[in-house]
Amino acid sequence: MARGTAFPSVLIAAKTGAEWALASLYVDFQPRLLRYLRAQAPSEAEDLAADTWIDAARALGRFEGDESAFGRWLFTIAHRRLVDFRRRSGKRREEPIAERALSSLVARTDSMPGPGEDEALACLARLPADQAEIVLLRVVGGFASNEVAQIVGRKPGTVRVMQKRALERLAEILAESSREVVTR
Repeated sequence: MARGTAFPSVLIAAKTGAEWALASLYVDFQPRLLRYLRAQAPSEAEDLAADTWIDAARALGRFEGDESAFGRWLFTIAHRRLVDFRRRSGKRREEPIAERALSSLVARTDSMPGPGEDEALACLARLPADQAEIVLLRVVGGFASNEVAQIVGRKPGTVRVMQKRALERLAEILAESSREVVTR
């Protein structure tokens, strides 16, 4: 489904249980959702995504909104599943799957890791978990700062400050990495 064009009819059909409509929502949202979860909990991403879709399917009849609101709603569910997972396991963050690039995380339309993404995830792993999540939701999820604030339950200003600090820290990390390459 092209972004926004058929969403209302797909949503109505999905609410009635039409398999084609549920599949359409899955195809459109699963790649970004899975990349977000893989960056946060690589070994549990598939299970967390499945739990997210199960929760979404259960509550779909109560959902009201457009395609953008659906994305925020779905990522909010994923965020909550991730928080629950971390609480159960006592983990704050996992090591990222080997090296990939932040810019390639944005452009990818499938859910498989692409070249250069490992380096980006390694840089994100050096950020505090809450800052890394903000960057992932902005870049991989494609959400505006006010939408990220809704997803993570923070004020928009707080999200913007966290993003600014995260980007400044990422710039420092990249500068350190480039200095290390030059001195080798």
